[in-house]
Amino acid sequence: MSLNPLVWLETLVSWVLVSFHSLTSKVFAPDSGWAWGLAIVMLVILIRILLIPLFVKQIKSQRNLQIIQPQVKEIQKKYQGDRERQSQELMKLYKETGTNPLSSCLPILAQAPIFYALFVVLQGIAMSQPKGVLTDELVESARNATILGAPIYGTFMNRAETANPSATFWVTLILIFLMTLTSFLTQRQLIVKNTAPDNPMVQQQKILLYVFPIIFAVTGINFPVGVLLYWFTTNLWTMGQQFYVIRNSPQPGTPAFDALEARKSAKKSKKNPQPEPEIEPTPEAKVTRQQPKKKPKRSANSFT
Repeated sequence: MSLNPLVWLETLVSWVLVSFHSLTSKVFAPDSGWAWGLAIVMLVILIRILLIPLFVKQIKSQRNLQIIQPQVKEIQKKYQGDRERQSQELMKLYKETGTNPLSSCLPILAQAPIFYALFVVLQGIAMSQPKGVLTDELVESARNATILGAPIYGTFMNRAETANPSATFWVTLILIFLMTLTSFLTQRQLIVKNTAPDNPMVQQQKILLYVFPIIFAVTGINFPVGVLLYWFTTNLWTMGQQFYVIRNSPQPGTPAFDALEARKSAKKSKKNPQPEPEIEPTPEAKVTRQQPKKKPKRSANSFT
C-alpha cells in the first residue's frame, strides 16, 4: 500500500462511491446513469454533512471579523506608514479574538482534495484503469453509465471520443453553466444581503463574485460529467445552506439583519396585538322642548 496521502484519499473516495452505488443499484439498473449519478450526489451530501462544523467555524470567524472592524481600521490608520508593524498588530488582534480572515475559503479548501480524488477515479474509468477499490467489472459498469446520453467520464474537450459526442457536448455545457450560475448567485447573495456597507471586505467579495464563476467556466471544460455533477450539487448545497444562515442568523448592520428584525416585530405584533382604544360614546344633547306661551283670554267686554 502506498504511503502517498492522495492515494489513500482516492481509495477512500472510491470506496464511498462504490458503497453508495451498491445502494442505488437496488433501485436502478447497476449500469445506469441514475445509479452512478445518485451515488455521486450522495457522496456530496455525506461530505457536506461532515463539513458542517467547519462551516459553523467559518460563520463565527466572519462575525468576529465584522465586530473587530473598528479596531482593524484604527490599527491601519495608526500604522499607515509601517506595513510590517501594521501586519504584526493585525495578526495579534486576530489571534486574541480567534478570527481567521481566510475562513471563507475553508470549505472550498477542505473539498479540494476530495474533488481531486474523484477526478482521478473518474479519469481512471475513462481510461479503463481501476482506481482505489474499483474493480474491472465496476469500471466497465461505470463506463456504460450515461446521464442524458453522456457518459459520466466524458468531458467537453474529449466529447469526440465518446459514443454520443452531441449528448456529451450539451450535458457538459449545461452542467458548466449551472455550476457557474450557482457559484455567482451564492456569492451575490452574500454581498447583497449579508454584508454591511462599511465592510472593507466588500471590494474583495465583489472581485470574487466574478472570479470564481470565470474559473469554473474555464476549468469546467476539462472536468468529467461526474465531477461537474459533483460540483453543481455542492454549489446547490452551499447556496441553500447560506440562504438559511442569512435568513435566520444574519450579521448585524446588514440588510438581512434589518429584514429579520422586521419579521420579528411583525410576528410579535401578530402574537400580541395592541388593543384598540375604546371610543367613549358622546352624550346625546338634551333637547328641551319649549312650551307654547298661553295667550291671555279676552274678556267679553272687549267686544262691546
